[in-house]
Amino acid sequence: MDNMKNPWLKLAVLLFMWVSLDCRLSFGADTISANQSLSGDQTIVSSGGNFVLGFFSPGNSSNYYIGIWYGKISEQTSVWVANRETPVRDIRSSELKISDGNLVLINGSGVEIWSTDIRTSNSSSVVAVLEDTGNLVLRDGPNSSAPLWQSIDHPTHTWLPGGKLSLNKRTNRSQLLTSWKNSEDPAPGLYSLELDPAGTNSYIIRWNRTRQYWSSGPWDEQSRIFRDVPEMRLNYIYNFSFHSNENESYFTYSLYTTETISRFIMDYSGQIKQLSWLESSRQWNLFWSQPRQQCQVYAFCGAFGSCTEGGLPFCSCLSGFHVKSETNWNLSDFSDGCERTTRLQCEEDPGRVTGKTDKFRESPNVRLPESARSMSAESMSECESSCLEYCNCTAYAYDSDGCRIWMTELLDLQQFSGDGSNGRSRTIYIRLAASEFPNSSNNNGIIIGAVAGSVGLVLCLVVFGILRWRRQRMINPKVEGSLLAFGYRDLQSATKNFSEKLGGGGFGSVFKGTLPDSSIIAVKQLESINQGEKQFRSEVSTIGTVQHVNLVRLRGFCSDGTRKLLVYDYMPNGSLDANLFHEENSKALAWKTRYQIALGTARGLTYLHEKCRDCIIHCDIKPENILLDAELCPKVADFGLAKIIGRDFSRVLTTMRGTRGYLAPEWISGVAITAKADVYSYGMMLFEIVSGRRNSEQCEEGKVRFFPTSVARVITEDGDVLSLLDPRLNGDAPVDELSRMCKVACWCVQDDETHRPSMGQVVQILEGVLDVNVPPIPRSLQVLADNSEHIIFFTESSSSQSSQTRSYTSNASSQAKSNTSSASS
Repeated sequence: MDNMKNPWLKLAVLLFMWVSLDCRLSFGADTISANQSLSGDQTIVSSGGNFVLGFFSPGNSSNYYIGIWYGKISEQTSVWVANRETPVRDIRSSELKISDGNLVLINGSGVEIWSTDIRTSNSSSVVAVLEDTGNLVLRDGPNSSAPLWQSIDHPTHTWLPGGKLSLNKRTNRSQLLTSWKNSEDPAPGLYSLELDPAGTNSYIIRWNRTRQYWSSGPWDEQSRIFRDVPEMRLNYIYNFSFHSNENESYFTYSLYTTETISRFIMDYSGQIKQLSWLESSRQWNLFWSQPRQQCQVYAFCGAFGSCTEGGLPFCSCLSGFHVKSETNWNLSDFSDGCERTTRLQCEEDPGRVTGKTDKFRESPNVRLPESARSMSAESMSECESSCLEYCNCTAYAYDSDGCRIWMTELLDLQQFSGDGSNGRSRTIYIRLAASEFPNSSNNNGIIIGAVAGSVGLVLCLVVFGILRWRRQRMINPKVEGSLLAFGYRDLQSATKNFSEKLGGGGFGSVFKGTLPDSSIIAVKQLESINQGEKQFRSEVSTIGTVQHVNLVRLRGFCSDGTRKLLVYDYMPNGSLDANLFHEENSKALAWKTRYQIALGTARGLTYLHEKCRDCIIHCDIKPENILLDAELCPKVADFGLAKIIGRDFSRVLTTMRGTRGYLAPEWISGVAITAKADVYSYGMMLFEIVSGRRNSEQCEEGKVRFFPTSVARVITEDGDVLSLLDPRLNGDAPVDELSRMCKVACWCVQDDETHRPSMGQVVQILEGVLDVNVPPIPRSLQVLADNSEHIIFFTESSSSQSSQTRSYTSNASSQAKSNTSSASS
């Protein structure tokens, strides 16, 4: 006992205990050899510290897995999992070790639950080494170069640089990149990415290893992109290459810079995603994803679930059904879908006449599921009866395509909003138990309501007919498609000879008018439009088909020689700039209203960019072109002669148009533009929505205040975002929404258009569907801030004829110089 007081003896005892406990990891920090094992919190780390191997538990799960994760980022992000389907609970008694030449995982009961499953002649010399690429390699000795087995050949949900997803030409089998089930369960999910077994050199995504719902299109060796992934033209992270020999075909990729931490994953959302790590914000930044829309993922909401774009949650159960697994649903795993709240009568009592008490509920504006059976029926009632003959018939549809019934669970239903999805939108009738409907005692009320509604409908039709006849009699417009072709004299009369001017812009002035039916209109008299008659009518006809709640409706037009006019719905609350840039405190727009205006405008632009038959680039987004209706709902206006490009093209060369202060850099440089030019203008407008002032203002000291630079600095330095808010609001705004809008604005005005989000992503961020990271400060904003005392900014229309004096410092950025030459021209 006295001997233990000797410090040297005590040290020796402690050293002996440590060696006896942890001798298993004495071989090397990145290696497991034949006489070692790994358990508990022990890990091995790759030589450069890039990756770590050990036990981990995802999210709030109580299960543990052997996995590899990044070693140099603060958020534990796994890239490979060994025992995906067989987790362990007790990591202290579980071991990862070399056994009989294999790397195996033994659980607490001594049962082998995972193995590399290879054969080797000299098992005693086998070692497992974690490389700095994230590849776990099994070798026959530490100095052996040829791998016996490597994890990069067995990817889970992450495709690492240097890895490959190949097609074995001998077996015609592809390697799979398979999603997790959800954020807390790495078990193989329903979605997988693979090289097309048909040999098209395309990547495809499948649901349940069977149903294909997305393809990259074939590889184009000349342009080095996949045909249906045009984003690859703008890719600045990955360098793809294609290889093919008699045994296999495969793609691999590398990173342009080793400093970049980027990953390519098959996400449990059913989308493939490219993400990059931003150390400044300590978050993963989503660069792109495919398919672009969540509801394009097949059967994302499971059986009897309906998918709706535009906000969370994407999934909901059909009427008469409820969520099957609340736990999985809360983890964004909707694959279990929904189940009936009440069993069908034919299931409860098969002895009764089949289906007599079951009924159908109408579900309009949906994308119909597949696997329908065509039936011969002359009417809807016959079609309904055909479905009732089978107890397992779940729904029917009757339209111009005839009668179709579904004998299975309903999968891949999408609910449309009805604002532009016509052509795909249909009505389906869902079979439910009779108890899901109101009692028959209410039938009298229903009948009375139906009669009253019919009478009201007839009266409305009569009144509508009279008004239509009166309008045609007095102004006699011709109908072209969904538009009215007005005569010039008729609009001259409606506007009282263009006497009440509402405003003006780069392409003309707008006047208030009243039609004979007392409806109020806004008439835009176009100026400096040198289009031919055929081109003008063609573009107007295209815009006339554009209908969205956040776009001003084009009602008609007039083309009388050189006099060309457009007729729009009248917006009683005027333009956003008139409501935003005023001094009266009592009239300042509330934050909630501003946020909804920003979101609604983004939805309107998303529709123009992504959901029309042709991509429409507005080219002049600014507060003056955002109009507000009676409820302050935003309407994007003045897009009647925007640039229209086909879906087969991603860029278009056009003459510069727009407004100084909102012009994207690519306008100035003369390159072909994309829809990202609108994104830049939208971002500049977001800054003004936040501050309630123009982005550039002359300060008392003679300097120019440039608000976007202030926002960028506060956001990147984690400053007080409330200091950026319009002072008239007295700080009355949720900090998270304010911060989100400021971050979005900074991302939208990035110098490189490939770094800007799409308008669809902007909508998802503002809705809270996507997280937004801290953006880098655009170089142009930094330069403009550093030289603000020498720069005068302008926000007047690009068509203004006024001359201004402009001076710039010699070291201004190329973007600032380009803006200067643009303003001078």
